[in-house]
Amino acid sequence: MDRRWLAVNVCVAVWWHIYFGSGLVLGFEKIRKLLEAQSSRADLTRAQNMEEKVKIGRPTAEHGLEGDVGLWAVELKNVKKTYRTGPIEVPALRGVSLQIAPGEFLAIAGPSGSGKTTLLNIIGGLDRADTGEVWVERNNLQLLSSGELARMRLERLGFVFQAYNLLPVLTAMENAEFTLLLQGIPVEKRRETVQKLFLEIGLAGLENRRPAELSGGQQQRVAVARAMVTEPVLILADEPTANLDSATALSLLDVMEKLNRDHGTTFVFSTHDPQVMERSRRWIRLRDGQIASDAAHASHILPPL
Repeated sequence: MDRRWLAVNVCVAVWWHIYFGSGLVLGFEKIRKLLEAQSSRADLTRAQNMEEKVKIGRPTAEHGLEGDVGLWAVELKNVKKTYRTGPIEVPALRGVSLQIAPGEFLAIAGPSGSGKTTLLNIIGGLDRADTGEVWVERNNLQLLSSGELARMRLERLGFVFQAYNLLPVLTAMENAEFTLLLQGIPVEKRRETVQKLFLEIGLAGLENRRPAELSGGQQQRVAVARAMVTEPVLILADEPTANLDSATALSLLDVMEKLNRDHGTTFVFSTHDPQVMERSRRWIRLRDGQIASDAAHASHILPPL
C-alpha cells in the first residue's frame, strides 16, 4: 500500500471509529459509492444499528440524570484517568471537576503531559474515565454503551484536530459533508448545507479542490466546516492552530469566534498557543492532571504559563 492509500485508510479509520465506534476501514470505491449513491442510506442505517441506540439529548432515568446537570453543556465530577503499560502506571487526570456553560469559548492550556488531550477525549466520549462522572448535554457518558457514545459523537459533537484529518482523495465539499453522509442525509441537502457554511467561513469557490490544492489554513477551515455541518452543541478542538502560522491562526480563530457567536456553539480547545488563549473568554490551566487555575477574563491579557 503506497503512502496515499495509507493516508486514506488511516483517515477513514479515524472517522469511522469516532462516529461508529469500530475499527472498520473502507476502500476508496466504497467511499465514492457512499458519497454518490442514495441507496447507501440503508447501509448506513444498518451500520448505526449494530449496537443499541439511545435518543441523545433526551435522557432517561437509566442514564443517571440528577440535580441541575441540565444547566451545563459539560460537567465533570472528580474525574480520574490512569494509563497502564505493564507494571507502569501514568496518572493522566487526578480528580478533575469543572463545569462548562452552553456557548462558552474556552481554552484548556498546560505543558505537554498535563492531561489536556486526555480531558478532551473523555469529554468527547473517545476515552472513558476510570472514576468520576462525565456529563455532556444531560447524558452521563460513564453509563452509555459504546454504540450510544458513537451516536452522540455523530449527532451532537464536532471534532477538529491539529492534523486536519481530511481525506486526500475527496474534494473540500466531500470532506465537509462526510458526517452528514454518515447520518444518511440526502445528497442535495448535504450540498446545500455545506455550500451555505462555506460561504459563511470564506471557502466559497473552493468546493471542488482537494486538500493538496488548499493552504493549511483553508484545510483547517474545511475541518471546522466538517465539525460544524451537523450543527453540534459542542466542538472539541485539539491544538487546531499548531500547524498554522500566526496570521492564518488568527484568521481561523475569527471564523470560530463567529460560529460561536452566531450559532451559540460551545467551543473547547486544548492548546499551547497564546493566541488561542488570548481569544478565549475563559481559560483553564492544567498541571500534572489537575486544574491549577480556572479563570474567566474580559481582557485578553493572560498570566504567563
